[in-house]
Amino acid sequence: MEKIHFILTGGTIDSRWDGKADTTVPLEHSTIPEYLKNLKLYLEFEFTEVCMKDSRSLNSDDLKAILNAVEGSGCKKIIITHGTYTMPDTARFLDANLKRKDQKIILTGSMAPLRGFDSSDGAFALGFAIASFGHLSDGIHIAMNGRLFKAEEAAKNISEGKFYSVFEK
Repeated sequence: MEKIHFILTGGTIDSRWDGKADTTVPLEHSTIPEYLKNLKLYLEFEFTEVCMKDSRSLNSDDLKAILNAVEGSGCKKIIITHGTYTMPDTARFLDANLKRKDQKIILTGSMAPLRGFDSSDGAFALGFAIASFGHLSDGIHIAMNGRLFKAEEAAKNISEGKFYSVFEK
């Protein structure tokens, strides 16, 4: 069975609500490994925590670290959990700079934290990303809102909380 490598970068999916700041704050460490372990899936996973940041705080060193984690992975299937604000930017950065072309890479995240929110889209996003590998060609993809996007087409509509293709009318 081929292993799926999760590269964890924080974002809302791995955050908690901070009432004093009236916003989400990334956790110190990802809860995704424990979450997936508890599902008892017939899958093998590897986890690399690159950083735990709001995607608006990612800098060039973080992007290089994500790129290096992908380049150095022995896996052909990679899921990068990422904040939604700059997810399309990171996807395009990887698409432009990744030397390897033999991997299926999916970026995903959520609009609400995975833990502590009954209506979080995080669990669905993770499941959808995992299930999408059988339908994808090698390259960089975004899995959000129950839909797949290529790196060059994805954009986030903040007012609707949804991703869309810049090529659609």
